[in-house]
Amino acid sequence: MAGDEKMNVEVAYARPDQQLILALELPHGASVAEALAAASGPLQERFPELDLAAAEVGVFGKAVTRSQPLQPGDRVEIYRKLVADPKEVRKQRAAEGRLKKQRREDAAGD
Repeated sequence: MAGDEKMNVEVAYARPDQQLILALELPHGASVAEALAAASGPLQERFPELDLAAAEVGVFGKAVTRSQPLQPGDRVEIYRKLVADPKEVRKQRAAEGRLKKQRREDAAGD
């Protein structure tokens, strides 16, 4: 029966200090939301601070909605909020580098 077909997918979440990748068997055509619901117990047990309802999600690095149907072998990824904007961090590092260079040049000219 076609309605009884199952597929294997993964749900992944990572912090800097640990990660969890859960292998799940879901009905063919299950959504991202269904995968998250199936993984919620182990995820909440391991990461009690994780707010699954508010977390951004994606499949293989591409942001998707929770209604997105999954394909066999897909990996649902749960994203953490960024602590700092990467573009701003690069700008700050570049500015610090220019300042250090200027100080070296000023010290050499003295």
